[in-house]
Amino acid sequence: MASDQENSQDANAPDDTSEKEITRGITIMKSIIRDRDKAVTYNVHWNADNQLIGSNAAKLASYIGTLVRMHIPITATRWSNKELGSAKDKIWTEILRSFNIEDTTIRKKYILQLAGKRHRGRRMGCFCSPKKRRKFQESECHKSRESVKSHVCIQKRLDETKSDATSLPPHVLWKEARVGKDGTVRDDVQHIYDECETLSQSISTAEDQENRSVLSRALNVPEYPGRVRGKGHGCTPTSLYKNPRRRNPSNQEVMETLQALQAQVLQLQKDNERYRCMEKCSSQLKETSEKASINCQNKFPEDISSCQLYLSSPTYRLVGKGKVHNTSGDLLHHRPLPDGHLKVSVDVVLDKDALLPIPDIVSETTLLRDAIGSFVAWPLDLIFIDDETPTKPASKDKGILRHNESVASQKEVFAQGSQQLGQKIDMATAGAIRLLDMEEDIFGYSCTETIGKEDLEHIFRHQELGIGVIHTYIRFLYDNFMRGNDQLSNRFRFVSSSLVNKALICREPDSCREYLVKRFMASSTNNLYLWPYNSGCHWLLLAIDPLKEVVYFLNSIDGEWTNYPDMKQLVDTSIKVFRSQRQARVPRTKSSNITWIKVQCPLQRNGIDCGYFVMRFMREIINMNQIEIPITYFDEYKCAHYTRLQLEQIKEELCQYFIEKRLISI
Repeated sequence: MASDQENSQDANAPDDTSEKEITRGITIMKSIIRDRDKAVTYNVHWNADNQLIGSNAAKLASYIGTLVRMHIPITATRWSNKELGSAKDKIWTEILRSFNIEDTTIRKKYILQLAGKRHRGRRMGCFCSPKKRRKFQESECHKSRESVKSHVCIQKRLDETKSDATSLPPHVLWKEARVGKDGTVRDDVQHIYDECETLSQSISTAEDQENRSVLSRALNVPEYPGRVRGKGHGCTPTSLYKNPRRRNPSNQEVMETLQALQAQVLQLQKDNERYRCMEKCSSQLKETSEKASINCQNKFPEDISSCQLYLSSPTYRLVGKGKVHNTSGDLLHHRPLPDGHLKVSVDVVLDKDALLPIPDIVSETTLLRDAIGSFVAWPLDLIFIDDETPTKPASKDKGILRHNESVASQKEVFAQGSQQLGQKIDMATAGAIRLLDMEEDIFGYSCTETIGKEDLEHIFRHQELGIGVIHTYIRFLYDNFMRGNDQLSNRFRFVSSSLVNKALICREPDSCREYLVKRFMASSTNNLYLWPYNSGCHWLLLAIDPLKEVVYFLNSIDGEWTNYPDMKQLVDTSIKVFRSQRQARVPRTKSSNITWIKVQCPLQRNGIDCGYFVMRFMREIINMNQIEIPITYFDEYKCAHYTRLQLEQIKEELCQYFIEKRLISI
């Protein structure tokens, strides 16, 4: 009996409704199915942030939930699972049949993200506790109401302000979504809104995107990645702020950055060591020559004079020739000259292994041969005007000029052809510096070439030639072959070795490139640019066709262009910049390749004739009047080596031109 009474009491007890589950019916959306069968589709609209808006937005969102329940199994734990790919495609296809949506990647991504959100809500309703499930449903309902009210707010604001904008700041949307039906705003909502307005005036846009938004700061809540608080589904920081997505660098990029930093540290250490060395040299020179002035020296005539350059270590010897610039207030590479030094331009190097007295820290030049055509600082006591006879220290007599004597004996073989003409020249007249005007049509700018006594001696004694002689012969070719001949003057042009040489390429590569590009841009038809290039102790010729992007390489010692990487890189870069400036279209197979052709030109048989060979190369190319140079050279001039008479012809033309221009007198 007792047990029956207990059972009857349990049966009559009221049900516990504290954890009663809130249920809802299944949404089938039969109206959409019927309209689809009638070929009726719904129009939907999007705002500037690519978010779904309009009257049919809620209908589409509900229909997406229906399709998710139909095609996606509830046991699917990860929406990104590749096995769900076919089911997602079916959902997208069904939506396109009933709604007018562009079949684009952006629209599909938005719809499928919304479908994933519906799937997570479905799983939450089935596998969570009733209390947690009810909390989630209430939260989703609240977010849905906020989203709808936000979109209504947008349209209302736009109608009031008559603006063309399609989106409003997040805190404005957040406030409007919390306005009551009677239009009143709660005090706590208005307080947050006012704080957002204040923060928006003090926080920049960049700081807003990098850290937290204004709304998140006012609410004092974290900003979760991949979303923007107050903007609704589909709006991300990337789409809102138009910023590319940042990613962590790969291991390879980290290693490359580390190697670049290490290279910079090593370079700074080298520069620091070089600077200390220069400071030490300058201090030593200052102690020994306190009375010397860096400006106009009484020992040397003012202005520009031809000179000989000596070094005292390891032996007292002549290492080169050039011109000393003894002018008041002169600077070297925008810096004051060291005490006890003068500015010297190097024309000829006699000792290819000679070091500079003071290395050039800008171009990292340490050898004298790399400074041809450039200016360097040279000690006063090691500079001698050509008319002077240097006094050698007695303790070093045994090592004096033996190297130069052996070189001179080698040159005597070629000196006899011009010796008679050299004896007729009044060297007193030629001892002064003579000036030769170079017209703008020759090098693209007007300039004056200086010719000194030593330049003439180099020709008469068959010695190495400097830039002044090479440029004088270019002027001879222009006057005697190209002036008055429109075909030749329009076809052949020259590049100045004074503006583009090894020293300047190392020290000022940008200025060299700008000069070459400017020369190339001056041509309207196919031109061949002849550029005598001095690599230090050797002359070679480059013939450049910038339109066809072909470079002819003529080297009288049978060397390769790969032996001159700085020169090749400058030419390639200049041609590519020229190509870009004239907006030329080049096939991809050739976009990064410039054609270099090694011409099988005559070869020299000693270490002296390179300058004479370059002058004859230019003469023969202009005389043939052809832009394309055969790989085996011209048949009319093809030979293994130039004869003595062929080189004497170049020297005689030069001497006659000197007399014609009154650079010398006989």
